[in-house]
Amino acid sequence: MTQVPAKAKHHRSLFVLFITEMWERFGYYLMVGILFLYLTDNKTGGKGFDNKTGADIVGTFIALVYLTPFIGGLLADRYLGYIRSIFLGGILLAAGYIGLAIPGDTAMFVSLGLICIGNGFFKPNISTILGNIYNREELKPLKDNAYNIFYMGVNIGALFCNFAAAYLRNTYGWGYAFAAAGVGLILGLIWLATQLKHVKEGDIKKPLEKEDMPMSKIMLYVFLPAIVAAVIGWIIPGNLFGSDTNDAFMFACVPVIIFYVNIWRKAAGSDKRSIGALLFIFAISIIFWTIYNQNSTGLTIWAQTYTDRKVSGTTEQVAGKLGFLEKVTDSLRQTDKVDARLVPVTDTSSAIQAVKGKDLLLANGNLADSATRIVQVQGPDPYYNNVPPSEWPQGKTERLANTELFQSINPFFIVVLTPILVGLLVWLRKRRSEPTTSAKFGLALFISGLSALAMVFAVMSVPSVYTNKTAAYWLFITYFVFTISEILLSPIGLSFVSKLSPPRLTALMMGGWFLSTSLGGKVAGVMASQWDHFADKKIFFLIIAIAAFIGGIWIFARIKSLNAIVKERTGSA
Repeated sequence: MTQVPAKAKHHRSLFVLFITEMWERFGYYLMVGILFLYLTDNKTGGKGFDNKTGADIVGTFIALVYLTPFIGGLLADRYLGYIRSIFLGGILLAAGYIGLAIPGDTAMFVSLGLICIGNGFFKPNISTILGNIYNREELKPLKDNAYNIFYMGVNIGALFCNFAAAYLRNTYGWGYAFAAAGVGLILGLIWLATQLKHVKEGDIKKPLEKEDMPMSKIMLYVFLPAIVAAVIGWIIPGNLFGSDTNDAFMFACVPVIIFYVNIWRKAAGSDKRSIGALLFIFAISIIFWTIYNQNSTGLTIWAQTYTDRKVSGTTEQVAGKLGFLEKVTDSLRQTDKVDARLVPVTDTSSAIQAVKGKDLLLANGNLADSATRIVQVQGPDPYYNNVPPSEWPQGKTERLANTELFQSINPFFIVVLTPILVGLLVWLRKRRSEPTTSAKFGLALFISGLSALAMVFAVMSVPSVYTNKTAAYWLFITYFVFTISEILLSPIGLSFVSKLSPPRLTALMMGGWFLSTSLGGKVAGVMASQWDHFADKKIFFLIIAIAAFIGGIWIFARIKSLNAIVKERTGSA
């Protein structure tokens, strides 16, 4: 195990990139935190889509926003350089965020496209610059620690952005919230521009090696087949993955995956072993990122509709003055108009028993219309969809905690727990007991599975989620557990890629890391788009919990060979 020199100090570039990434992530997480809510809102100026369409758009967006680093990393590696790519990406991101404030579907989809392209140039290359600087011999022992600190910058931005989003959309409207994301990004770029002298040494453009595929061939063998595959996925009759966009994306990923496999196949010696280890980790990490991206999909639905968001007393007064409470008026009750939809349930008898004497389940006067389906009244807000109309606001205005505020729980725990866990790892390192990087990946998969399992218990905590709200503390529990896994995997993942990648392929392999994030985001969106088809919500969370446990077992089954590859490449496991 490599020892950290007593006098080793972090490079100034870490602070520069920390602040830059903090502002960039402020913008991104502000936007993605309210995107699903905006798409499904039909009361305060949103798009009014149903949950399936909203989840489909969000899942596709998250998938594309993390797929484009493959292209951005490649262009930065070979042509643009990293600093130029970061500024190009930042400008496109800011334009996209501000563009979301413009009314109309065309402006929205163009803006989402700009964000996807901008992230492709920004995201992999800022991480690569940090890795390049910390590849210096005297800084290598601090590399994992540096990525952990860098990752805190990500989460400080993610922590505060949701409060800004809640205040702005409650007070001024959706457009102002999206525009604020663009302002945050611009502030990050201005900061970086004033501090360039501290990061220039990381802007290393690697020469093209003879075994590297020329850009012309990549266009011919990767991008063109991906476009053709996407078109085929879009036009084939029916849907294999739930929608045309899902099919198009999944088909398009196949040539990209083949490209990475060919990089491994054509490599030799230690390069082949290290690339193979990275591809294995990328594949397993898809499970982790599926759970991670429930934050913007499944857990957003859970917080919006199934979680008790009522506040009272001092909390209500303070939150109200700060603009963190959204207003809900029982407009349907006032017009005496009630909408209803069929909801599948696995245990109709218990659902009926839970609401005996209430007016939630209606079917021409009957409680149930079959053995497996009940009728659920649609409330004036998604929050009231599983609340009996007798408990609606009755024509009054009620204030609820904004749904997006729950998305600050995870970054809050990141900021609080990172120093504790890093300190624990330093303590273990001094005693030569620190888990290897590969073991951290395995532990992260197991722990992320436990976070999904916590949501299974959340479902079980009430007689029926169709008739009862669950306590908010369940989201705190699941985010707390998941945060531990995230600290073990996400920042270390960036360091892991930087350590194992052949120098000329660093940004390209960073793109592969984000490809796994992309696929995880798409799978999360596909699952969330089928939310209403999961009659028993326990199954939704149980599926991803079991997948995570299997992924953890798979990593530990290969732990010896993974440790040997890392040690061969870096001198330590």
